[in-house]
Amino acid sequence: MKSTTHPDQPGREINAAAQEFDMRFTSTPRGARLARRLVSHRLHEWGHPYNTTTNDTVTLITAELTANAVRHGHVPGRDFHLRLTANTGSDATTIRIEVTDTRTERMPTLTTPTPDAEAGRGLLLVSALATRWGTTPRVAAPGKTVWAEINTPPDR
Repeated sequence: MKSTTHPDQPGREINAAAQEFDMRFTSTPRGARLARRLVSHRLHEWGHPYNTTTNDTVTLITAELTANAVRHGHVPGRDFHLRLTANTGSDATTIRIEVTDTRTERMPTLTTPTPDAEAGRGLLLVSALATRWGTTPRVAAPGKTVWAEINTPPDR
């Protein structure tokens, strides 16, 4: 099985045969909604059917990350980029969601909103649902990638 070094994490190898979905979307609510729907559909095609914990969790994380890219990472005339990979091992699948926008100065921070706040809970959801998450700067361009991974047993 061929492997390659992960671009955001030197020294970490990924399976070169991993399933991958990669696409640009308009930085609008409509683009975020389309990204969420296509991720759910792609996961279904990859063996994580609709209405399973894996599909629902990854779709929710995608919804939060793409909504944040539209709301906080939008630069007029620039799209956001989504990359979804699934790397299946012998006992688990690691699914990674990456959302890249072109705003460097607005890095996501995990905060606890007040009980009556109408916003600010998205990254709390991502943090609670993901095995791990973080940010990395874009290489050779302004912006950042916000990513999340989940490790999940195969859906039955």
